[in-house]
Amino acid sequence: MAQVNVQIHGRSYQVACGDGEEERIAGLASYVDSKVQELVGALGNVGDQRLLVMVSLLLADELWEQREGGTPKAGGPKADNGSGKRASSIEALAERLDKLAERLEAS
Repeated sequence: MAQVNVQIHGRSYQVACGDGEEERIAGLASYVDSKVQELVGALGNVGDQRLLVMVSLLLADELWEQREGGTPKAGGPKADNGSGKRASSIEALAERLDKLAERLEAS
């Protein structure tokens, strides 16, 4: 079994993978890191746990939309027409996550 070192949000992780999958894992990690950096740029550093949840939801949303017939995007699953929809989607998701976090903390 092979291992590859990846960096996400400035931290290094050693990931085990099948032989020959190192490049794919490194590429996936790079994509996840770009999503983390996108969120940090839009929201500031909101903590690793919250970033993990937010990035997971963003990636799940991209996958969901692609499965529903979304258009492929260079570097990612969906197309961005440059209209700022991406930034507003991130902000809307962040607001929903904040409300969810508040409810969880109140319980």
